[in-house]
Amino acid sequence: MPIARLATRGSGKQVIAQRIGTSAISKNKTKNWNLSRFDTIRSCPPSGSKRRSPPAPSPAQAMLRLRSSILIQVLSSSSVAFPNISSLHRLLSAAAAPRISPNPSFAVGDYLVDTCGLTRTQALKASAKLSHLKTPSKPDAVRAFLAGLGLSSADIAAAVVKDPLLLCAGVEKTLSPVVAELTGLGLSLPDIARLLSLARDRFRSRSIVSKVQDYLPLFGSPQNLFRALKNSPYLLRRNIDRVVKPNVALLRECGLSDCDITKICIGLKGILITNPERVRTMVACAEGLGVPRGSGMFRHALRAVGFLSEEKLAAKVEYLKNTFRWSDVEVGIAVCKAPMVLTTSKESLQLKSDFLFSDVGLEPAYIARIPAMILYSLEGRTKPRHYVVKFLKENGLLDRNWSHNSIVGVSEKIFVEMFIRPHKEAAPHLAQDYVSACRGEVPARLIFA
Repeated sequence: MPIARLATRGSGKQVIAQRIGTSAISKNKTKNWNLSRFDTIRSCPPSGSKRRSPPAPSPAQAMLRLRSSILIQVLSSSSVAFPNISSLHRLLSAAAAPRISPNPSFAVGDYLVDTCGLTRTQALKASAKLSHLKTPSKPDAVRAFLAGLGLSSADIAAAVVKDPLLLCAGVEKTLSPVVAELTGLGLSLPDIARLLSLARDRFRSRSIVSKVQDYLPLFGSPQNLFRALKNSPYLLRRNIDRVVKPNVALLRECGLSDCDITKICIGLKGILITNPERVRTMVACAEGLGVPRGSGMFRHALRAVGFLSEEKLAAKVEYLKNTFRWSDVEVGIAVCKAPMVLTTSKESLQLKSDFLFSDVGLEPAYIARIPAMILYSLEGRTKPRHYVVKFLKENGLLDRNWSHNSIVGVSEKIFVEMFIRPHKEAAPHLAQDYVSACRGEVPARLIFA
């Protein structure tokens, strides 16, 4: 009589034992097949006994079957997927014993609040996508698996809010293989936990592995990839071959390194997932500012023009020209040297213009030659340093005249070394007054009539 037919006569426990034994055939076909056959035949009832259908497995037995399946799936996927055996043990132990609700009348909304930690408002919105759930078995298994990845209860709640259907993902068929393949790419369990929080529903798709595999060489590290995903989450949705790769190739043609492209992607939302023709237009606009391809300022020029239309870009250039009293040549020089001035708000440009002309006494041509000074914080850098140097001059503590750029252009450490510490005895209050001024609280003794 065939083994499969004989097996149906055994008890529930014997059926589970036979299934677990059969699942392990891929490891040692001959040995395990003989063992399974021996156990199955031994379980046959005496001749003439009444046939009985196996009872439905208990929750504990179902969890045992799940644990066996996960173990076989993970071990067969890659020998290097989980180099740390404790991490594997933790994942399997967590997925093996999720909490089973004893309440037969399962309510999704209550489960999301009481077990997952969502607010009532969040649960009401999420439960609309989970109305088909009748038991907590699958959500419990998912939560246990995520906890095994190192996610806290708050992290899991946040992930459920972003993607409620995560609770319906198959641990054995989806989550476990995805984690195994991602670790095979070199991601640690904390990396994978971070990726899950950023990827939202894409984590439930096996395609996330191939996309991460394509992006890692470009961004150089998981951390840079996560920073890019935080700014452009649709990186995991866009077609890499038709959209992302053409954009990367174009940016490389402009003389940008992968490191430069990473910085642009982090600073300029969506540039890699934009229509390639639009990116070509952005490149042309950057060149139109007078910034040549291959120069150190080109990536800044791309960030500056961003997704502005030609009309808006022309209006920004015209406003700069009028605010700083520049000629066409001077505004061209300034924008070429510091393209990011185009991203400064009109209000900020006006305040800086007033201070540099009225208080500092600079000429338009000087500002055009060193436009980086426009990018410095007016309240947190330019004004405090100007007041300190002015105080030192008034008290005869400086033996030379310093240019404005020499004052505001140096690092904080160098400024303190040059203008604060040498005068701690003659002006013991100066250091504290400078700190206060940087906080926007300028002491009266630093301001002179």
